Formats: sequence, C-alpha cells, structure tokens
Amino acid sequence: MTIQINKPEVEALINQRLQSGAYEDAEDVILHALQSSAPARVETDDERPAKDIVELFAPLRGLNVDFSRNPSTGRPVDL
Repeated sequence: MTIQINKPEVEALINQRLQSGAYEDAEDVILHALQSSAPARVETDDERPAKDIVELFAPLRGLNVDFSRNPSTGRPVDL
C-alpha cells in the first residue's frame, strides 16, 4: 500500500515524532496513531437515551406492571 501525504502540517508532525527517537519510521508513527485512536462508533436505537418517560417505559406496555408506592411508613425512629 502506498500512502501519499499532501498536507505539510501532517508531514511536519510525522517528522517531529521521528526526531523524538520514539519511532523507527513513518509507518511506525502512523501505526501508533491508529492504535491509540478510538474507532468511530455509530449509536443504535437501543443505545440512545429515551426522550421522555413515556418512551422509556414503552417496552413495559401490556405487562400490567404496578407502579404504585409502597404504603410502608418506614421503621420507627427514637428521637
């Protein structure tokens, strides 16, 4: 594979990294850059946050789920 770099600032950055002595060649600089960058992710519908409470609980429709509060008054506390 042949990669052509047209932007002088990219070439300057690669040369800067090479001069640091941490890399053997330009290929090593590019490999390290690619390995350290996170791949772009595309959110699916399941990963997006719900827009409102109705949409949040939509999967529970028809399950006859009881969301009433617990009538317990809690435990006694001595003051």
